[in-house]
Amino acid sequence: MISYQTTLENVTPAMLEGFFVDWTSPPSPEKHLEILEGSSHVVLALEDDRVAGFVTAISDGVLSAYIPLLEVMPEFQGRGIGRGLMERMKALLKGLYMVDILCDDDVRPFYQKLGFAPAGGVMIRNYDWQSGG
Repeated sequence: MISYQTTLENVTPAMLEGFFVDWTSPPSPEKHLEILEGSSHVVLALEDDRVAGFVTAISDGVLSAYIPLLEVMPEFQGRGIGRGLMERMKALLKGLYMVDILCDDDVRPFYQKLGFAPAGGVMIRNYDWQSGG
């Protein structure tokens, strides 16, 4: 049974093994925990003692937020966990003027079903730092 939490209480790097699927140079579980700790908001989906999925947000707490990461482990996909994570994150960010996500075209329909509208954007990617340094 999936449960959700918005804290990192009792989360260890070992519980974060296997994320960042298909990344050329993924962050280590230790670096992943640092990413979660550095986020303004985090929602975790847990099954037993394993993190099945997560979403992070960075926010000024006044006007805006950016959701940089949402991932559900492959073996947990198709069970509504991504939707559950995003609905909880949207509730945490309720009242802000803007909540932005930069995503690939193939996942745009997922976010649109959650109420996000398509928009243009630009980005810089430094793949030498993809693992978090």
